[in-house]
Amino acid sequence: MTHAMMKGSNVPLGATAVRAVLRWSPGPGVPDVDASALLLGADGRVRSDEDFVFYNQPRHPSGLVRLMPKKRAADGMADTVQADVGSLDPSVDQVVLAASSDGGSFAGVHDLRVALYDAGQAEAEAEPLAVFDVRAETGEETAIICGELYRRGDGWKFRAVGQGYPTGLIGLATAFGISVDDTAGPEPAAPQAETPSVPSQQSAGDQDATRAMATPPMPASAPTAPAYGYPQQPQSGPAYGYPQPVPPATGPAYGYPQPPQPSAQPAYGYPQPAAAAASAPDPNFRLPPMGPQFIR
Repeated sequence: MTHAMMKGSNVPLGATAVRAVLRWSPGPGVPDVDASALLLGADGRVRSDEDFVFYNQPRHPSGLVRLMPKKRAADGMADTVQADVGSLDPSVDQVVLAASSDGGSFAGVHDLRVALYDAGQAEAEAEPLAVFDVRAETGEETAIICGELYRRGDGWKFRAVGQGYPTGLIGLATAFGISVDDTAGPEPAAPQAETPSVPSQQSAGDQDATRAMATPPMPASAPTAPAYGYPQQPQSGPAYGYPQPVPPATGPAYGYPQPPQPSAQPAYGYPQPAAAAASAPDPNFRLPPMGPQFIR
């Protein structure tokens, strides 16, 4: 016997596995419809993101709730969720059956209904256990909870809900605790160093100063020619304007005092240390007596 459901009514399930078939009439300008299911705990929220079964995740990890291929039926399009509710983990308290529209709101979807079947019966021979005609209340809904399967004692029941969401499948999923990232896009470019802009009314000197502050200092490199105005690293040739470290010299150096250098030539410009004076001859010096060989 088929139960024609009113919004808010419920009916016991006489089966431990059911097929929830969502049907609507397609046509030009009619939005497409997708079925989905959420497995909720006793707190009315999903235990993890894996408890969301939809077109991008058509099978729950347990394999007990899955989305069947969408197909065209004799009375319109059909999208089906199959759930083996009798085998679900005890932590699952209910299974929400939802629909979302693509290409418009549910105001443009005609003859939307959900029919519940015993999954143990052949699809061609099965008679629906319950049927609920789903109607949009405001016309702005882009997602609707069609019904829910929920535990009651040792069995399961089905409730006709018909609650709409104008925020689509994302709004419906996040309401039950699903983390949805719909802002994915190209990765942002690496940040570029910004150079302060120079107002046009600045003088040339101000602009030069601004550019100098904005330009990062570069490591010093040894120039090939002497530079003036700033101290430079020691060069192989003379540098002017600042004192330089004195290299070891082989000849005389001018302009600054130098340590005495051993030199065979006289040094000019500064007093030199006096050479050691030769000792004066001894007036009493006499040659030693010469031997006979030296006497003529």
